[in-house]
Amino acid sequence: MLTLSLNPLIEKRPKNFGIAQDIQPKRNLSRMVKWPEYVRLQRQRKILNMRLKVPPAIAQFSNVLDRNTAAQTFKLLNKYRPETKAEKKERLVSQNPHHQFKQHLPVGQTKEATAISEGKKKEDASKKPYTVKYGLNHVVGLVENKKPALVLIPNDVDPIELV
Repeated sequence: MLTLSLNPLIEKRPKNFGIAQDIQPKRNLSRMVKWPEYVRLQRQRKILNMRLKVPPAIAQFSNVLDRNTAAQTFKLLNKYRPETKAEKKERLVSQNPHHQFKQHLPVGQTKEATAISEGKKKEDASKKPYTVKYGLNHVVGLVENKKPALVLIPNDVDPIELV
């Protein structure tokens, strides 16, 4: 027979949770909360994706690049960032010296002059740089013409039919 050693200083008083009696214990009421619509939608979408068989063409968007590869990709894309308005203006001004927006630069300060002094051709300094193309409609047109070598698609496109 197991005997419990009870402390005589602590007496047992059961709680009474009746009206105007002891305070109810804290409960987790997160199931009863009216969640915002976007939270409900994303939860329902996740459950649907788990329960339905998803075709491979759509299932590929649930897999994303790992952090390392994504960092390398963004580093590469940063090198081909589209030129700013100031850079474009400078390039166009150096291409056409009689342009109306030509800034008064000292002789020999244009990109072409520096390129010629370095032994390169004049056209190499001012031709349009290769840049990343972006925007859904623009990229779709390029893909239809079989132009791009690589297309990056975000995994959070909604609705997925856009891609």
